[in-house]
Amino acid sequence: MPKAPGPLWNGEPLEGRSILLHAEQGNGDVLHFVRYAPLVAQRGGQVRLAVHSGLRRLMERIPGLLSVHNLHDPLPVTDLHCPLLSLPRAFRTGLDSIPAHMPYLTADPADVERWRTRLPADGRLRVGLVWSGDPRPHSPKANAVDRRRSLTLDDFAPLGAIDGAAERIAFDSLQKGSAAQAEDPPNGLALIDRMDEIGDFADTAALITGLDLVTTVDTSVAHLAGGLGKPVWVLSRFGGCWRWLTNRDDSPWYPTLRLFHQPEPGSWAPVVASVARELEALAAGLKGRCAPSSNGSA
Repeated sequence: MPKAPGPLWNGEPLEGRSILLHAEQGNGDVLHFVRYAPLVAQRGGQVRLAVHSGLRRLMERIPGLLSVHNLHDPLPVTDLHCPLLSLPRAFRTGLDSIPAHMPYLTADPADVERWRTRLPADGRLRVGLVWSGDPRPHSPKANAVDRRRSLTLDDFAPLGAIDGAAERIAFDSLQKGSAAQAEDPPNGLALIDRMDEIGDFADTAALITGLDLVTTVDTSVAHLAGGLGKPVWVLSRFGGCWRWLTNRDDSPWYPTLRLFHQPEPGSWAPVVASVARELEALAAGLKGRCAPSSNGSA
């Protein structure tokens, strides 16, 4: 990104001064920490935000922002700046003061309605599925992390083996760039893949709004679903990301998030088996629910 304007903000009163909040790492980090942007406005700041282009339309729905900019375009001149990941420090955030009011992300109602009419309305449990992250081959360190957090769609075969899975559960792919895998899902796993119609995170948010649950590896979609206030199950690698803390299956950052941890490095089978058991129980609990009204079809 271009050089950020103005000195770093450290949490002092803003008193009407302008401030640029900006991304410095991946999309997941933006989705995680943009919750602080309205709080900066409440401290008297004129807040502008710079993010990756795929996030821009979704970010424009966040209250309190004067403008949202592409991170790699010329940035507005402001009095101060602050990277998004530095905002917890500026707010002196502790475990007991994490801003966890949900949802802080919202989808455009017109987009939600468009997707509602595209989803089957047959009473099945609707589950979004993400099985791998961004490999980022240009960054050896990031690529190594991605190999530890990612699975293949075939690794989710136990979900298709749930008793009566195809009749009880509809899976919607939220996985970008894996159309070949989506075309050949495991037996019994009823997967709908419309990701070629997804242009940005605002589209993904609208699709997720129509689902019952998101099941994902540790990617940006976990933060998107959590920020939307949707139930989200995260398959976490052994020695997972710092933000999930340790020895917890919940998260103070996202009240609707549940963690499923690898018991040892590289051991995904017991994690997927645990997800399958919980998913079967959830589907059983919804047995016989009325199909929502919709004009959509598979």
